[in-house]
Amino acid sequence: MTQRGSGLSERALARVFVAPSLLLMALVALFPVLYAVGLSLFEYSRRRRESFAGLSNYTEALGDDRFWSALWFTLVFTVTSVAAEFVIGLGFALLMNQAFRGRGLTRAAILIPWVIPTVIAAQMWFFMFNVTPGFINSVFGLGDFSWLGQPGWATFAIVFADVWKTAPFVALLLLAGLQTIPSELTESALVDGAGRWQRLWYVTLPLLRPAILVALLFRTVDALRVYDLVAVMTGGAFDTESLSVLVQQYVVRTPDPGYGSALSTLTFILILGIGLVFVRLLGRDLAIGRGETR
Repeated sequence: MTQRGSGLSERALARVFVAPSLLLMALVALFPVLYAVGLSLFEYSRRRRESFAGLSNYTEALGDDRFWSALWFTLVFTVTSVAAEFVIGLGFALLMNQAFRGRGLTRAAILIPWVIPTVIAAQMWFFMFNVTPGFINSVFGLGDFSWLGQPGWATFAIVFADVWKTAPFVALLLLAGLQTIPSELTESALVDGAGRWQRLWYVTLPLLRPAILVALLFRTVDALRVYDLVAVMTGGAFDTESLSVLVQQYVVRTPDPGYGSALSTLTFILILGIGLVFVRLLGRDLAIGRGETR
């Protein structure tokens, strides 16, 4: 009874200390969202507010083929890039978790792409995939093949650049999870005759699940709002316009603050919904890990 009372008081004390930070974060995060929602409810002409529009900007967005095309590209980019980054990142994490000569140098080499600013990486891969100077075309003898000038291949180039840039980040998160797994468990499985793949599938991956969910959460949310790579490598042409690029088009270039804010709000709702799913799964895993059942 005393322990339970002590536990409740510790939770209450933790909430008191965390509350100011949460309140500040809520204010910083909610103000732009509420401001965008407010803008989306009005019609604008040359940045000047004309009249109250209600939900007409949202209905217009949901009926806009360009919005659905950008949504489709964003989802395809997210699924393919995050899946590839997880597989490659897991391989890197397993490698960096081994003890071998030169492990420090290997870790540094693997993590270098992650520390390069995204805009610089995008510009680098733009020149790599571009027809002129065409480094990739020169290496593989592809002549004047236009990677960034064809819808399917342009998407592939953007995904490839993102995987190269961000797989090391996934590897770092998974490596942190691997180092929390007791070595006794894998050693016991080895004694019981489990092979390498069996130890990975039945021992490592289940225990790594919380770290996997965190990595997927971070990367999925980040991929859904991709802008830099698309803006630099294709500018949104050839069916590579993402939701963020579309929003920037209407908010900055056109400009139409009302319609652009409606697009940004819809994008926010999408990202928030997917993020909450991952948070819910992660919270359930952590509760199971602590032995809490409901």
